[in-house]
Amino acid sequence: MLISDVLRTKGHHVVRIHPVDTVQLAVRKLAEHHIGALVVEDRWMKPVGIFSERDFINAVARDGAPVLEFQVDQLMSTPVLTCRSSDRVDAVLATMTTARIRHLPVVENNELKGIVSIGDLVKHRLDEKELEASVLREISRMRG
Repeated sequence: MLISDVLRTKGHHVVRIHPVDTVQLAVRKLAEHHIGALVVEDRWMKPVGIFSERDFINAVARDGAPVLEFQVDQLMSTPVLTCRSSDRVDAVLATMTTARIRHLPVVENNELKGIVSIGDLVKHRLDEKELEASVLREISRMRG
């Protein structure tokens, strides 16, 4: 199973923000879209970081409420790890686990094609396993 399969189900929409935008705007976008991370893009639309709920929580714990007025580039995670549509889901899950991250942008030919979360990948794997189990049950009934 490939990342392209996940994106086919999930969609390709990515919520983005700029490095100079405020953390308050970033947090508002996270809440508005019910997501856990934003891709931070420079003026050439190149991913330069990820701003996640975790980045925000860690900053608030360290610096308190004033972080809302910080620029996104002060808190975003860098460098940006990415994956490709042709990558296998299990390999991407391994990368996310090793790097201790929850979101990976999907990039093809230097163009952002989507973003996947660890939740998206686990859900896709569970759906795949349920389909396999269903097929095996049906084969068992046909023989039994």
